[in-house]
Amino acid sequence: MRISMIVLFILAPFCLFAQDSDYSISSYLTVGKKAPNTHYIGEAWLNAIIHDDAELGYNITKATFRANSTLDWHKHGSVQVLVIVDGEAYYQERGKEPVILKEGDVIRCPKGIEHWHSSSKVKDVTYLAFYSGKQPTVWTEVLTQEYYDSVAESLKN
Repeated sequence: MRISMIVLFILAPFCLFAQDSDYSISSYLTVGKKAPNTHYIGEAWLNAIIHDDAELGYNITKATFRANSTLDWHKHGSVQVLVIVDGEAYYQERGKEPVILKEGDVIRCPKGIEHWHSSSKVKDVTYLAFYSGKQPTVWTEVLTQEYYDSVAESLKN
């Protein structure tokens, strides 16, 4: 009993230096919530890592799309930067050819430019999206499964 008390007194001060719980800590490793099936085909999960932070001025969202899933055509009121952290994606801006993005790739979509992005036909994708939260995303046109399939076929070659 005496040894237990001595150990308790020796270890007690270390508890005072434990991590403070007043911090707001989140993780980009969390998959997030399953997204409602609006403005995309397939399955997607969203993790709003930083959202509506007026002092910071931008949002960071982690998105995970299962293979064969895509967003509709859309544009943002600010620049959007996508950082591919895992998997493979398709990306296309209106009037340009689509491209394949792979883990480690970073792409910048200019403010107001209509575009779409997705997982590839055969691989899931996870990316971080950086964008301003001042204006909502404007959805401009449905991206059909037929169009997506044709892009996937053209990028195979």
